Amino acid sequence: MEQTKTAATAVSPAEKLVNTIIKGIQEKKGQDITVVDLRGIDGAIAQYFVICQGNTPTQVEAITDSVAETARIDAGEKPAHVVGLELAHWVAMDFTDVIVHIFVPDMRSYYNIENLWQDAVQTDIPNLD
Repeated sequence: MEQTKTAATAVSPAEKLVNTIIKGIQEKKGQDITVVDLRGIDGAIAQYFVICQGNTPTQVEAITDSVAETARIDAGEKPAHVVGLELAHWVAMDFTDVIVHIFVPDMRSYYNIENLWQDAVQTDIPNLD
């Protein structure tokens, strides 16, 4: 997602936040990151979705904490709402312009959010391994 841009195409605050969120996910080895650009979709509830997965609920919690910490430190942002931590099978973090979805693999397959927004531009971020 991180791209070099000229002054005429400066990176928006939402794009900067997306890059910060990706960093937080990767710090806890979150996998299969997909950025869904919703800016061209009428009625979208955010500018971007960032979707990823952790292998276990414990890893999902760790990714959630890392994203919150990285966003706070690097971007001065904190989520307006975080839901799903009770079971940590699907956590949603609402940063208003960016919504982060962190799943365990079976829940991600079941809900298949990427398919719901198939008209949006989607960018897969390579796993760091």
